[in-house]
Amino acid sequence: MKKENNNERTLTKAEMEIMNIMWDKGDGMTTHEIIDEYPEPRPAYSTIATFLKILTVKEFIRSKKQGEGSKTLVFFPRISREMYANRVMKDVKNSLFAGSLKSMLSFFAQNEEVSEEDLEEMIEMIKKTHP
Repeated sequence: MKKENNNERTLTKAEMEIMNIMWDKGDGMTTHEIIDEYPEPRPAYSTIATFLKILTVKEFIRSKKQGEGSKTLVFFPRISREMYANRVMKDVKNSLFAGSLKSMLSFFAQNEEVSEEDLEEMIEMIKKTHP
């Protein structure tokens, strides 16, 4: 069984930009379609192609040819945004808060500007999921 390297589990800022574009689209995309979603000045084709290769090796995306006889690849996420967020949040909880959800939530409650209304909504959500 392949040992998972932490770099294979996380996305760099540039990789996250590409994944967010793909997650937002919700369908397969070619390299050119991904580039078209960037604001000006858009990154070079070779830059995005390199990141797509890295994301493929890291197993965040997969590709298939656009059609029979076509050289154009269409890229698809292999992991949902929710699955990735879950993985990252578990890593944060385990590495920074000794595995304690209570400590992690306490940190955010103390260090973020959380309104009383938001806190009440979060408590209600927790009660609904853990009756």
